[in-house]
This record gives sequence, C-alpha cells and structure tokens, in this order.
Amino acid sequence: MIQEKIEKLVNDALAKTSFKEVGLSSCIEASKDQSHGDYTTSVAFKVAGKVDKKPIEIAQEIGGKIKRDKDISKIETVGGFINFFLSEEALQKEIYEILEEKEAYGSGKEGKGKTVVIDYSSPNIAKSFGVGHLRSTIIGQAIYNIYKFRGWNVVGDNHLGDWGTQFGKLIYQIKEKKLKGLNSEQKKEMLNSLTIKDLEDLYIEFHEEVKDNPEMQEKGREWFKKLESKDDEANEIWQKALELSKDEFDRIYQILDVKIDNSIGESSYIDLAREITKEMQDKNIAVESDNALIVDFSQDLPPIIIKKSDGTTTYLARDLAKIRDRIERWNPEMLIYEVGVDQSLYFKQLFKIVEMLNWKKERQFVHLAHGLIRWQNKKFSTRRGETINLEDILNEAIDKSFELISNDEIDLQEKKEIAKMVGIGAVKYNDLSQHHQKDIIFDWQKALALKGNSGPYLQYTYARCQSVLRKEKVKTKDIDLSKMNDAEKSISRELVKFEKTVKDSADNFSPNIICNFLFTLAQKYNLFYNDNRILGDNKRLILTLATAQILKNGLTLLGIKAPEKM
Repeated sequence: MIQEKIEKLVNDALAKTSFKEVGLSSCIEASKDQSHGDYTTSVAFKVAGKVDKKPIEIAQEIGGKIKRDKDISKIETVGGFINFFLSEEALQKEIYEILEEKEAYGSGKEGKGKTVVIDYSSPNIAKSFGVGHLRSTIIGQAIYNIYKFRGWNVVGDNHLGDWGTQFGKLIYQIKEKKLKGLNSEQKKEMLNSLTIKDLEDLYIEFHEEVKDNPEMQEKGREWFKKLESKDDEANEIWQKALELSKDEFDRIYQILDVKIDNSIGESSYIDLAREITKEMQDKNIAVESDNALIVDFSQDLPPIIIKKSDGTTTYLARDLAKIRDRIERWNPEMLIYEVGVDQSLYFKQLFKIVEMLNWKKERQFVHLAHGLIRWQNKKFSTRRGETINLEDILNEAIDKSFELISNDEIDLQEKKEIAKMVGIGAVKYNDLSQHHQKDIIFDWQKALALKGNSGPYLQYTYARCQSVLRKEKVKTKDIDLSKMNDAEKSISRELVKFEKTVKDSADNFSPNIICNFLFTLAQKYNLFYNDNRILGDNKRLILTLATAQILKNGLTLLGIKAPEKM
C-alpha cells in the first residue's frame, strides 16, 4: 500500500543522514488535516530525543534525502513534521484498486501463518441475554472480523459461564420452590416447563431471601459441591438450565447476525482444572491457606484462590484449563479477551500465572477491557433484578427504525428487512463508534439519528450512493481522475486511507478508528453530493462507486449491513 511505500522512502533517507546510528525507524500516519498533506511522520521528534539537534533541522535533513517518487506530488517540512502530498496519478491508481479488489480492498497479509484466539460474548447461563453482554459480543465480533480481514487465522471462542457457586444457589432454589413434594414424573414435567424468565426470577429471589436466611448461602455451596461431584439430581437440573440458555443465546446471536466458532462452557474443564491445580501445587505456585489453595504474588498483586476450602474449583482454575486447551489446540500467537474493565485486576493475575507456568513464551495476551453500558446512569445487576433484556432493546430499535424509512418505492416486506438492518446497525454502531474503554449511556436519539456520527447516517449515505448508481452506468475501464476539483480531490484523498485505517484499528484493538474514518468519508461525500452534479460525469460516478465500496467494506467489518435503499 502507498503508506508502506512512503515509510520505506523515509527509512531509506534516514539511513543516509548523519544520525543514522540512533537506530530509529519512521512511522507514517494519515494526516488529520488535509492541508498538511495525505500522510505525515514525526520521526524527527524521536530522533531529537537521541541527538543534539532541533526537530525542524532533523526533518529538513531527512526531507532532503528522500528520493522523489511519481506517487508524491509534494514533500514539505513544517515544525519538525514531514508531510507528503499524493499525486493525482497515485490517487487514480488507488481508486482503480478499490474498484478492482472490491470487498477485498483494505485487507492485508501481515497475519498470514499466525493464529489469534478471541474470547468474547461469554454470557452466563440461566439468565436472559442482558444488555450488559452486548459490548463484549459486538466489540469481540468486530475485532474478529478486522483480524480475519488482515490475514490472520482467527478463532472465536465463546467461554460460556455455566459453572460456579451461583448454580448451586439456583439448584437449591429450584429444589425448594419448584420441585419440593413432587414425584419423579412431576419433577420431570416441571423442569421441562421452566423458562429463562423463571430461572432469572429464582436467582433474584434467592438473593432477596438470603438477607433474612444467611444459612441459604451454605446450602448453595453444598449443591455446587454436589454438582462438581457429578450428583445425578444436581446434574439433571443444571442440564435443563444449560439447554434453555443455549436456545436463548442462539436466538439473540441470530438477531445480531453474530456467529462464534466455538461455544464451550467452563464445565468442560473441571478435570483439567484439577490437574493444573495439582501441577501448580507441585511447583509451589499455589500454596495452602485456611484449607484453600491460593497463588501469592508477594507485593505485585493481591493473592487469588485457585481451589476453595471445600475442594471445589474456582473460575481461575477453569480459565487456566481453557488457556492450556487453546494453546494445545490452536497454538496461537495472540489471545484476546474482550471482557469488562471491572475484571482488569483478575486478568493481571491470570496472565501473571500464565508466565509463572511458562506458558506465555512468545505469545501475546491481551485484555481488551470495555466500559459499562449504563441506563439512566445505573449499572445493571441481575442479582438485584435491574438488568435490561437485550432482545427488548433490539426489537425497540427495529420498531423505531421502521418509522425512519420514508421511501415510497419500498414495499412493506422490504421495509421490514431494512428496518432490521438499520435498527441492529444503530445499536452496534452506537457502541463501536466510542472507544471501548469508555462507559456508554444508551441514548435512542443519538443512536438512530440520520445526521451526525451514527449507523443510520452511514447506511443512508451508502443507500444514497446506490441510488445514484442505479440511474447511470459507470464506465470503469478507462478511469481518468485528472484535473479534480477540491471536493473530488478531498474524497479521493480520504478513500485511499482505508487500508491504513483498518491496520491501525487492528493494531490498537479499536473498531472506533474505522467508525471515525467512515463518518469523515460520509460527510465528505454528502458535501460533494450537495455541491456537484454527479449524473453525466463519469469521474464523479467513479468516486461515488468507490465511496459506496469503502462504506460497505467498513460497515461489514463492524458487523453492520449496508442497505441498498433507505
């Protein structure tokens, strides 16, 4: 890509300067302001930290050594920055590549031969799919799409929360509230009649009742221990909860258009978790404390329990088992965990143990920590019964989007399909357009706006491009983009930044970088559309076609569909 070519020119120039021994290399960035060129490098500031020279003098020396190239119309140095302006020939060549490569434009090969495992979504069974799991699901899927686009072998792994003391509590509550006094046939019938709503209500009831009956906590622990010991009755109740939950998750994933490669629960790792716990004890990584086993990190981190005093496994032990399984199964170069920021300490402890076990080696472990989704400035809590059902949110988004579509040429069935694309896209984009570490307060007006940085605005811009292209055929064989006016050149210069944008998004684990780019491109195209006659001008039709392609490519990476009409 053109950015790599510029980077090579700068590095070749660096090697010819008087400060080549500092061993630094250039990093090319897309210019935020087009008056400063298409690309820029601040390498002179990095060199200035190593030698006794001012950045502007260093930039001028590097600039004087850069070999001139037909793809660059101008190179300028401003206050220590070196700015590069692309030639019309370079812009034309890149736009031709967009039209040739189509949905593949912007992809890369830097991940060829490498594997990344992405842990995302990971809802807990026996609960409705709450809005609290939306961020992990949407961000994780976008990261999956982006890394696959950049040539990686990507494995999506949905680590279902289907084990732990909470299920002992649920089993106890079901026994007491639903199965007490029933014969075996009646118990079976009752279990088959349970719904996700029933399970969630029972869990909430347990935590209300335990306030006045603290002995219930011990009952819950006892039933979880029975479950780990493979007690038939405990297992039967748990299996029913698991079955109901998987059906619920599959329905939500279908609405969200999310497909995860593997869905393996914690329960699959009990035996391996015990093996790893014993290994850690044998290596003195885990030590006894009050009849439990803990990992003591000295002063670096707080200690963490690996095995409880009653002998049951912990989430940590099961997570370590999952890591070993991933390493043995896929041998990944990178493991990414898309999990909330409130788990930051836990992941520091987990990754430290991975190092202590000598599993890390050259692998990269990343906790992609997202902020919370808040509703009226409150955090959701299933325990208190304050969670918002995600399916209700999605259905409301679709209903509200239906009202936005005013095109009389669209029949009722097509309008419903478009409303789904727009509604689900709005919910996704509302999340992805903000940095993952930020908390989000859900705002319908912002999410569904047809103006401003929103999913519907980008979808509307794509549909506008398609409307133009349906009216006149584009001639793509003999592209001539010479003598462009400022609006045409502005769009062209934006389009060619897409590949660099996708790469930056992958390197920073930040889908919002793609969102910001798409929003800027859509703004430029709509300004161009309003100020220029497009029909009858093949150059402008080509720019419209290229804009539509890039918008679609970007939206696809975000997991958002691009409607042909709107």
